[in-house]
Amino acid sequence: MRPTPTCVALILAAALPTLPAIAADRIDRQTETAIPRTGNLYGLGIGVLPATSGSDELRSMVLPVIQASYADRFYINALRAGVWLVDSDDRRLRIGLAADARFGWEADDGRRTKGMQDRDFGVDVGPTLRWQTDHGTLNAQWGFDAGSGSKGQSAQLQFVRALIRGPGLRLNGLVGITWNDRRMNNYYYGVAASEAAPGRPAYTAGAGTQLQAGVNGAWPAGERGSVLFGLMVTRLGNAQADSPIVETRIQPLAYVGYGWTF
Repeated sequence: MRPTPTCVALILAAALPTLPAIAADRIDRQTETAIPRTGNLYGLGIGVLPATSGSDELRSMVLPVIQASYADRFYINALRAGVWLVDSDDRRLRIGLAADARFGWEADDGRRTKGMQDRDFGVDVGPTLRWQTDHGTLNAQWGFDAGSGSKGQSAQLQFVRALIRGPGLRLNGLVGITWNDRRMNNYYYGVAASEAAPGRPAYTAGAGTQLQAGVNGAWPAGERGSVLFGLMVTRLGNAQADSPIVETRIQPLAYVGYGWTF
């Protein structure tokens, strides 16, 4: 049974010290998250992603649409939850902790994975950094699998730039590179000896990188609503693409949703 994705909340020690108000707040609200911010927003959406690792078939999932923050320190954005712990004076440089959802898959959903073990839904937890420049926002993150799945690690660099600003359509573009260690790649792309079958030899995936590029947008709809949408394309690295379960190294992810501000 596929785990139902839920937003993951980071629970920290209850009393954070009260920080002084900062007059020169120069945060670019549109690029502070990959999805343009529209205030505190709650709703539902549909995501479309590969059925299994490297599959050329797609599956759809109902996902929560959440953009929320508290005291400009705790936040939930899509499938990420986190807290900012250290700021520069103008808050353009922030360091904190974050948790990100990582989708698993059911082996029977893919042509090349039938008869294998399912891969579990996971949560990657670790430090994160956001640096806002005059040209866009640079995000850096390291995470480890906090569940019982891969027990692996990953690191990501991502650059977000506003492409369209306005009272109507807002559109961000992003590019990124992600490194996965051997455990992470092997869990999602490897084939254990017990999973080998005709046309599917055993395979051990090593560490490697993958590239991402995409766009995310927000469009006001109704008095208090917004339509959120996006398209991301990932190019798998060689350690992933050489797996016998991979059908195409170009992996899309798309979503559309509607949320209401409260």
